[in-house]
Amino acid sequence: METKNLKLTGKLFLIVGPSGVGKGTVIALLKGKHPEFEYPISVTTRDPRPGEKDGVVYHFVTRKKFEEMIKDKDLLEYAIVHNKEYYGTLKKPIIKALEKGKIVIREVDMQGCESILKVFPKENLVSIFLTVPNKQDLIDRILKRGKLPEEEIKRRMQSAEKEFAKGGRICDYQVPSLTGKVNECVKDVERIINGESPSGKAPPSGGGTGGSNPSSPTN
Repeated sequence: METKNLKLTGKLFLIVGPSGVGKGTVIALLKGKHPEFEYPISVTTRDPRPGEKDGVVYHFVTRKKFEEMIKDKDLLEYAIVHNKEYYGTLKKPIIKALEKGKIVIREVDMQGCESILKVFPKENLVSIFLTVPNKQDLIDRILKRGKLPEEEIKRRMQSAEKEFAKGGRICDYQVPSLTGKVNECVKDVERIINGESPSGKAPPSGGGTGGSNPSSPTN
């Protein structure tokens, strides 16, 4: 399925950033506020974390099954994350939603973002990169998920450094994801969705209070 030749009237918003930056939290809050948006489910070969259920945020599949999806071209993008596990985005649910004119919100890392940018029509795509103040803040967030081996933390930070180096250059917007201020981050993301989607239903964040202004488009 060649995405650039399809008649798409909706818009795909990519929430981009390294592990621990808060992508999942932002999307969870957006789901509560905007059930009218589409939130595609990821596919991964990693094991479920405590409390995770198949089909909610991720479809958990075997490596063999994932590689069959690659072969059958069922994925919009995929990558091996932290040099370890496959993660990917199913193509069909996103295309169907965009053909209906819907807003689609998708969480990806920088590898996934770059892959989608190569194959997706620019007029139907907006990328939003979440940033953190410093490296230690990111480490603290990752450790809150549970104890990890030092080598795993090192691997994740190496991946994060590469993503931060590219985020401001590749993505359309940058939004600060500050500890304890997730609601402000969500409001900034809503402002972008509202501004980029003439037919979108995300209301402007009101009251004159809330998060910092998201960075202007980088392109």
